[in-house]
Amino acid sequence: MSNRALSEWLAWQEQLHPSDIDLGLERVAEVWKRLHPGAFKPFVITVAGTNGKGSCVAYLDAILRHAGYRTGSYTSPHLVRYNERIRVDGSAVNDGAICAAFESIDACRESVSLTYFEFGTLAALDIFSREAVDVAILEVGLGGRLDAVNLLDADAALVSSIGLDHTEWLGDDLNAIAKEKAGVLRKGQPAVFAEPVVPAGFLESANATGACVAYAGKDYSYAYRPDGWCWQMGDKALELPFPRMSGEYQLQNAAAVVTLLQLVQERLPVTPQAISEGLHEAAAPARFQQVRSHPSVYVDVAHNAEAAIALAGNLSTLTERGRVHAIFSMYADKPVTEVVRALAPIVDVWHLYALKSSRALDIKSLESAVKVADHAAKIIVHQGLDEAIRIVNDCDPLETVVIFGSFEVAGEALRVLDVEV
Repeated sequence: MSNRALSEWLAWQEQLHPSDIDLGLERVAEVWKRLHPGAFKPFVITVAGTNGKGSCVAYLDAILRHAGYRTGSYTSPHLVRYNERIRVDGSAVNDGAICAAFESIDACRESVSLTYFEFGTLAALDIFSREAVDVAILEVGLGGRLDAVNLLDADAALVSSIGLDHTEWLGDDLNAIAKEKAGVLRKGQPAVFAEPVVPAGFLESANATGACVAYAGKDYSYAYRPDGWCWQMGDKALELPFPRMSGEYQLQNAAAVVTLLQLVQERLPVTPQAISEGLHEAAAPARFQQVRSHPSVYVDVAHNAEAAIALAGNLSTLTERGRVHAIFSMYADKPVTEVVRALAPIVDVWHLYALKSSRALDIKSLESAVKVADHAAKIIVHQGLDEAIRIVNDCDPLETVVIFGSFEVAGEALRVLDVEV
């Protein structure tokens, strides 16, 4: 595979392992020991959760960079280019660095079969080691306990939220999912749980692990101010500017990040100024991202019920939204009816199309699901996103267009609209 282009490496990886997802740490840990037999030197922050992981990684990365640290961040999936997954000091690494890492991994894996995600995880860790980053911020791909990023012991962990998603892999109730996500916690190490309601399964696992967890609403709190917001934990309080990323739930994410950074102050000192500057700079694409005005066009990765509720809440705060057009498609394994039901009170016209992925929900099933969830729905079916997105040119300047349903939908929208990621 030497001297292959990145696209060739990725195509080969997609065919290498018999399944796209194969949860478990044995194979990936074995290859990692061969690749890097010594200790992993960067401070490791692992971020798990159903929604909000990407935003939390963005906040952590930006704040720590403003504090003077060299950072490496690993997220998934990507929106437009694979390189988005692996960043050093805020910038996506180039094809050459990723291909060199892939070559090293392939050379030492011998007969061990790795999934596409496992290859990417090992590549990120290899690059972070070579680049001598101070802090590695790792987003869990799926679950936590058996996810590839969990092969490293986290020095600190953050769990952003817990919802019903990936139930075929993680379990069909919140407590089962919570236990999987709590798998990133380590004994004696600091952690934060960002939601005010904590599933019993998470508490049980956290207590059994012996991690030092700070819980939202119990150990720390945050509140709106006229020109910003206030974070407080014990006798310590900070007056902070609103994050650059919009959406009410972003304060929940930001507060959890600030809390985690306070818990690791002895090892990673961060000033209030760095926190303020990082909050102002941090951006995760397609998180209620406005990409056009007149009409207003928003792109969002919402693909489960909780994210759809948050998206509906954000749209409801727009004072002059006019008619709302939703350009929408989803995968067959996602809760389409629940997602549509959350947006039904806000959306005036549904513009539907079928994704090209093998996981896609076919257009008839998608249309049927929308009708079940929104009996009065006005539906327009399109052949693809390129066709659906033309409505932007036909809308009244005071109307609103929201494009959502998955990372694939959001990524394609950003590409078609020529938005830099």
